[in-house]
Amino acid sequence: MTEHNWAGTHTFAAEDIVRPATIAEAQRLVAEHDRIRSIGTRHSFNDLADGDGVLLDLTAIDPDIVIDDDARTVTVGAGTRYAVVARHLADHGWALHNMGSLPHISVGGATATSTHGSGDRNGSLATAVRGVEFIAPDGGLRRVSAGDADFAGSVVHLGALGPVTRITLAVEPTYRVRQDTYTGLTWDDLFERFDEVTASGYSVSVFTRWNTPDVGEVWVKERLDDDSAPDMPDRLLSARRVAAKADSPAADGVDNTTEQGGVAGDWCDRLPHFRIDATPSNGDEIQTEFWVDRTRAVEAISAVRAIADRVEPALLVTELRTVAADDLWLSPGFGRDSVCIHFTWKNEPDAVRDAIAHVERALAPFDPRPHWGKVFSMPVGDSLPHLADFRALAERVDPGGKFRGPYLERVLGLPLS
Repeated sequence: MTEHNWAGTHTFAAEDIVRPATIAEAQRLVAEHDRIRSIGTRHSFNDLADGDGVLLDLTAIDPDIVIDDDARTVTVGAGTRYAVVARHLADHGWALHNMGSLPHISVGGATATSTHGSGDRNGSLATAVRGVEFIAPDGGLRRVSAGDADFAGSVVHLGALGPVTRITLAVEPTYRVRQDTYTGLTWDDLFERFDEVTASGYSVSVFTRWNTPDVGEVWVKERLDDDSAPDMPDRLLSARRVAAKADSPAADGVDNTTEQGGVAGDWCDRLPHFRIDATPSNGDEIQTEFWVDRTRAVEAISAVRAIADRVEPALLVTELRTVAADDLWLSPGFGRDSVCIHFTWKNEPDAVRDAIAHVERALAPFDPRPHWGKVFSMPVGDSLPHLADFRALAERVDPGGKFRGPYLERVLGLPLS
């Protein structure tokens, strides 16, 4: 095996990757193999999707996008990239409540790991899920829908409940978004008026390199539910609005970002940070992210800034985002509004390992929860109250451990056999 994740920072250890063209073929492959795990668009930075058997890549299966206007849902192949389903929805008058920073990621992989966008009132991408179709260990199909007893434990599943073939998402009438960039926000304003900063738009991201006189850039995405495009203020506290388009925050001089400067456009072309036709972020990187309770956000951010000299040598950029609470068992946002502290690191594993250790120690008093698809070393422990319930669900759905892997054993305590 010589295949890698998209950034080239993890080499898969599985014996092979199989790529069915149909759901029926995927069912047959699951039934035939003793150990099998799903792989999507390869945007995880650890061994989450890896295993000691074969990997099932479902990205070649037809998206088969089906909109139900009456139910306000869309059903789509799990291997479909968000950019594909989002553009289809926008063209038919519908929208998702939010998108992640990368439209390149698959619907199945993003929802299974509780990947997210930003916004004080916006839940993760997984909160839009209304139904999931799994392949069972015997190759049969098993569907879990909103309202079912197992639903809250099945949406964010990390592949432990079987490969996902189809996903149903809630949709809403289409809308437009404008994106504006502010620079020069002082640290005092961020710490003293944090809620005001994150409430300045529908989706807000704060980019920083920590060891700097001011915070950095604030990207404000404002939702427009009608044809009007009200002007944004020239100042956001101490920050000033700039007309120049910001390049990738993780790669100086790389133009891969979506339209800014207050130009209104379809939601699917503004909510992501990066364009689908460009390499997202830096491309040669390692990522880490921790979710902390919104009520302790300023304390947690201050704790990381206090170790800026330990973080800066390995860092490309940090992004701060907010995510609304949910009730999904394995979601890092379970039961609490959260602030996500995201690190895009240089591809320097030794330096990154050292920096992560310092970050985890600094955040330990704030009960951090890691993003499942990023690099971390802290034990999950009792941070998620339904972890034992999820283990029981996985044992019931997959008693033979066909869908297990080293990550699930190490992180969740699900034995390989």
